[in-house]
Amino acid sequence: MSINLKNPIYNNEIKAREHLESLRWPDGAYCPRCGGFEVVKLGGKAADLGQYNCRDCRKKFTVTVGTVFERSHIPLTKWLLGFQLMASSKKGMSAHQLHRMLDVTYKTAWFMAHRIREAMKPASGSKEPMGGKGKVVEADETYFGKVSKENIKTVDEKGKPFKGSRMGRGPANKRAVIALVERGGKARTFHVAHATFAKVEEIVAFNIDRESRLHTDESRLYSASLVPGMVAKHETVRHSADEYVRGDVYSNSAENYFSIFKRGMRGVYQHCSEKHLHRYLAEFDFRYSNRVALGVDDTDRANEALKGITGKRLTYRRTSEARL
Repeated sequence: MSINLKNPIYNNEIKAREHLESLRWPDGAYCPRCGGFEVVKLGGKAADLGQYNCRDCRKKFTVTVGTVFERSHIPLTKWLLGFQLMASSKKGMSAHQLHRMLDVTYKTAWFMAHRIREAMKPASGSKEPMGGKGKVVEADETYFGKVSKENIKTVDEKGKPFKGSRMGRGPANKRAVIALVERGGKARTFHVAHATFAKVEEIVAFNIDRESRLHTDESRLYSASLVPGMVAKHETVRHSADEYVRGDVYSNSAENYFSIFKRGMRGVYQHCSEKHLHRYLAEFDFRYSNRVALGVDDTDRANEALKGITGKRLTYRRTSEARL
């Protein structure tokens, strides 16, 4: 990770705002409230604050209105550096580290990190099917961290009680995560309450192109019934028989993704409540899907994350009408 801290966007508020405007409004400023392009940039002190006036709805706005930055009192220079730090750290960056590097309180750094993860999350309805004709999508599942207390079960799916070591091993009372990884492409993960064949079938149906080849291990979650009409071909490797590669059939890409995810969660974040797990998954998905192997460097990755700030709000209290 290399960051040029002399870049003016990290120490000059005007330059930081101009950089954000160039990413959010590449074709010119528009009103985030009514969508009108008849806008005028105000002069004087208002110009330094980046204020515009919309001629259609007659309201003032800045580039932060309608984004995860809205109503934030944190300088944009620190926001941009926070995005750069989290986008550049392969296994993530803890809120404590952000708190030290950005010189903000731990509470502020924690909330900033979640807003950055929200920006990294794909916009609703923007997900295209993975794979395609001649392409391979790998699917795998893992179980990480204990479920919340209200979701703890003492019996299995057949109604039988968990015995002894089963309570601490395998999937029993652990959070289930299913990953789809397009070979040489992007990753998409899902935190599910229970990893079942029906849930896997639903995920495959809505996220994988029907002309793709699907590679998995021999888990019972991936049944042969996935083949007809859902994918072009479903091939498996038998890990139980020490078979990990057969020709070009393997699920190593998905397993490598989980390796990065678990190292980051255990070594960097250490603790994550179940209600926030989907945001951490979005963060790891984003970095994996915008990695150097795909021609995306640290700066490009941070800018791509900044493009995702629009139309997203993250607050733990009710919001009133948007303010500057």
